[in-house]
Amino acid sequence: MNKWGPLLRAGFLASVAFGLYGCSGMPSGSRLPNPVVGAWLVKDPNAPFPYHMYVFNDDGTMQQANPDAGDPHGSDSDGKGIWVTDGDRIKGKWVEVIADRFTHQFVGRLEISYDITVSGDSYTGSETARSYDAAGNLTASPATPAQIEGKRVKFP
Repeated sequence: MNKWGPLLRAGFLASVAFGLYGCSGMPSGSRLPNPVVGAWLVKDPNAPFPYHMYVFNDDGTMQQANPDAGDPHGSDSDGKGIWVTDGDRIKGKWVEVIADRFTHQFVGRLEISYDITVSGDSYTGSETARSYDAAGNLTASPATPAQIEGKRVKFP
C-alpha cells in the first residue's frame, strides 16, 4: 500500500470540506442593495455652485464632486465620506480639502453632514456645513441646514 494514499485522501477531503464551507458564506443573490446605492445629481442651493454629483457605494462610502470653478476664491477637492442607514433615512458625512486659488496653499476643510430620505429615483433631505481653517478651528457657526434634493442617474 502506498504510504501517501491516506494522507492525500485526507488532504483532498479537507479541501473539499473547507471549500464547501467557504462557499456557504457567499451572497445568496436575494439581498438587494440599499436604495441610495448609485450615482445622483444633487442640487444644493447653498453651495457656491449648486449642482453636485454624489456616488453612494454599497460598502458605506461615498464620493462627491462639483465643478471646481464654482467658487472664485477657493479651490476644493472632491469630497469623500461615509453613510449609514438610520431607519428609513440615510445619514452621512463627507469632507473636502480647500486650497487658496492664488497662493495654492492649504486653507482648510469643509465637512458636510446630511440626512436624506430616498423615494425611488429621488431623495430629499437636509445638510449642515461646517468649515475649518488650516489649524482645524471652526471658522463660523454651522449654517442653518440647507434643503437638498437628488435625482438618480439612470439609463434612458
